Amino acid sequence: MLRQTFRPLIAALLIASPSLAQEFQTQAGSAVVIDHNTSQVLLSKNAEVPLPPASMSKLMTLNMTFEALVDGRLSLDTVLPVSQHASSYGGSTMFLDPRDRVTVEDLIRGVVVLSGNDATAVLAEALSPDGTEEGFSQMMTDRARELGMEQSMFRNSNGWPAPGHVMSMRDLSILAERLITEFPQFYPYFAEREFTFDGRSPSNRFNRNPLLRLNIGADGLKTGHTMEAGYGLVGSAVQGDRRVTFVISGLPSETARAEESERIVNWAFRQFAEVEVLTGQSAVTQADVFMGEAGTVGLVPEESVILLLPITQREMVSGEITLSGPVEAPIAAGTRLGTLTLSHPGVPPVAVPLVAQNDVARAGPLRRIQIAGARVAGEVLGSALERFE
Repeated sequence: MLRQTFRPLIAALLIASPSLAQEFQTQAGSAVVIDHNTSQVLLSKNAEVPLPPASMSKLMTLNMTFEALVDGRLSLDTVLPVSQHASSYGGSTMFLDPRDRVTVEDLIRGVVVLSGNDATAVLAEALSPDGTEEGFSQMMTDRARELGMEQSMFRNSNGWPAPGHVMSMRDLSILAERLITEFPQFYPYFAEREFTFDGRSPSNRFNRNPLLRLNIGADGLKTGHTMEAGYGLVGSAVQGDRRVTFVISGLPSETARAEESERIVNWAFRQFAEVEVLTGQSAVTQADVFMGEAGTVGLVPEESVILLLPITQREMVSGEITLSGPVEAPIAAGTRLGTLTLSHPGVPPVAVPLVAQNDVARAGPLRRIQIAGARVAGEVLGSALERFE
């Protein structure tokens, strides 16, 4: 593998791009902030540590429910029974009892808006391979691994405190991004501020997400709180063409959670801007070609590269190219031949695939003889120079 530093060429291609914004200081014990458009991580604090997620783990039950709606195992008007087990949950509930028969849509609203532990258990038992919440918990854990959520382990469907029931904030961010991207038809539920089920519990009809009332573009997703976990929130907001998703946990109070969530949203939108740093048409380097009609081929980004960069202090993006060369002809345009790793202070490195800018045909017989002769002559000369030295 060949490596080369790329700072001068990038500098020629870029506008002056912003540098490191002062690192955001969060009161949360664990946090992650992600720009939705670019998938860049803007802030990470203890994000890989598995922690009790409290009711934020209900998002996984909702993911499983949305998947079942998409593949036809459920419909929004499917009516589900309430078991004695589901109705036995305390904490935040819909006040369901075993005589109830509830539609899937009402249960979804009961989970999202009311944070109903009972509603979550009803959905879990309906989807469980063995009809139990325990079986559904294992199903959630298995599905989490398939989705790349490596630090998630579920013991129930709703985040009720249980030994070994954990998620990392990074896993919760993966889940949040999935709910936003994969289920746009269901995502509006997360922005609902109020839901009253059958006139029960008028005091528990409001969505606990404090951002929904602030007119800052917030439209989801889920709060959580237990004595062990503290106060947490999986949030997302849209301003203009940008969306920011974040997860925080370990706040000491409901007020602290609300204030920290608003601070994070304001910081993420005000301190970063999108910059097109490379276009898919601009060659960033040349790769040597062996036995080709041309001796080199230009390498271009597989697609244009847009980075979200801090807006304070101007510095250039730098980078390092890794090539898998020299490459033997023939080469088709678009063939991946290397990687450009872009670096900028305060922004995690971004790996950009580099592809051949154009076709390079294999050299004809005479040209191949010339190339081989030149190579042999070069090796002989090199050996002679070594002896001379």
